[in-house]
Amino acid sequence: MSRTYQNYIDGQWMPALDGSTTTDKNPANTEEVIGVFALAGRADAARAIEAAAKVFPAWAKMPMPKRGEILHRAAALFEARADEIAEALTREEGKTLAESKGEALRGAMILRFFAGETMQPTGEIYPSASANTFLYAERVPTGVVALITPWNFPVAIPTWKVAPALAYGNTVVFKPAELTPLTAWHLVDVLEKAGLPPGVLNLLVGRGSQAGQEFVENPLVKAISFTGSNVVGARIAAQATARGAKVQLEMGGKNPVVVLADADLKQAVELTIAGAMLSTGQKCTATSRVIVQREILDEFRDRLTDRVATLKVGNGMHPDTYMGPLVSADAEQGVLNYIEIGKAEGARLVAGGVKLYGDEYDRGYFIAPTVFDRVTAEMKIAQEEIFGPVLAVMEARDFDEAVRLANHTQFGLSASVMTRDLGLALRFVREIEAGIVHVNSQTAGAEPHVPFGGFKSSSSGGREQGKVAREFFTQIKTVYIDPSGA
Repeated sequence: MSRTYQNYIDGQWMPALDGSTTTDKNPANTEEVIGVFALAGRADAARAIEAAAKVFPAWAKMPMPKRGEILHRAAALFEARADEIAEALTREEGKTLAESKGEALRGAMILRFFAGETMQPTGEIYPSASANTFLYAERVPTGVVALITPWNFPVAIPTWKVAPALAYGNTVVFKPAELTPLTAWHLVDVLEKAGLPPGVLNLLVGRGSQAGQEFVENPLVKAISFTGSNVVGARIAAQATARGAKVQLEMGGKNPVVVLADADLKQAVELTIAGAMLSTGQKCTATSRVIVQREILDEFRDRLTDRVATLKVGNGMHPDTYMGPLVSADAEQGVLNYIEIGKAEGARLVAGGVKLYGDEYDRGYFIAPTVFDRVTAEMKIAQEEIFGPVLAVMEARDFDEAVRLANHTQFGLSASVMTRDLGLALRFVREIEAGIVHVNSQTAGAEPHVPFGGFKSSSSGGREQGKVAREFFTQIKTVYIDPSGA
């Protein structure tokens, strides 16, 4: 019998008002039901928002170090539960257990980082033109914030939104993706057990068209932080900013690796594959294009396809699995559609490109790691985010053309260059249009204490993570104090 999980509103675990539920299944074995979750509607979201608004004044007045103590306790509890959380993540999202364990420990690290931030200065003193004026600016909480998070990093992304929101004194309504509610439940359960007061953090598993729409329209919500698709992000921004809410968006990527003629080819192949195929390519920072200088293209492609052929695809719980399943039937079909588009556009399929069948593959959403070459800049598989294990190999005459091709997309999240030439590496850093730049490392991966975000259509409304997170979750109050009677 599968366990039933409820929404968390005003310090209480409760079913949806209309009794609706959703079933959480394992994408590696769809016969396995992980849990049944209450499915929140607009009325549930409105109740959660009202609860968050009611307790906001008291939470905002709590000294920051006291809020930090709660986050410190939560970090310890989260770390102690890391194995359980990692298993839940792999079972409901599909990535390998090793990747899930790393993400679980990263969640604890993020909580610990923002606990430390509650001991940092919150303002600045300024010189005044008046000799009698004490002039300063302080950062104060924004208010009720709504957090809408995706399924592909169901620990890391919610944690890097929830932790700073709480640290800086906001109250939160949190809607995780319906595909990965169990990891969200763990995060909220840990924070409740760490002593978070009722109403400060509220969890709603619900559809974007219902619970999410209430977040966007409700005037009590002062800010919305969203990670997901460009289409949904644009709609949220248009509606929420029209009523004066702050909006932060993290959206798509079409991330390139540029491999120059002097690169270490063995290293370049391994890093390209890791960026493209780990997490089944379901990362906004995943490597989607590899742009190779003409002199080494044939050798690089041959090494790449030979290595891809060795990758073990299977259930992420198996220790020898390199790449797990797609997260859902819709995700699988979307990737298969792009593979057909690539063929129709004239790209040459050199590896994979098929759904896998037989044994455990018949119970899940498994696609072979896929590589196209002879990909040109205007093809859809070179321009649109596929969000799956599909890699496009492109040719460049020289460094300048490689950078031009790398920048030729609406996105600008992450990029990498493989080279031994320090001068070219520094030119790449200057000329690439991306918010995250790697030299001789994969495009995916970001440390939790540094800013995260991209250029162009990849991001909007300020960076996430690290100290820069306070820019979104606080507002500045400037104060002039003069003595009475002066």
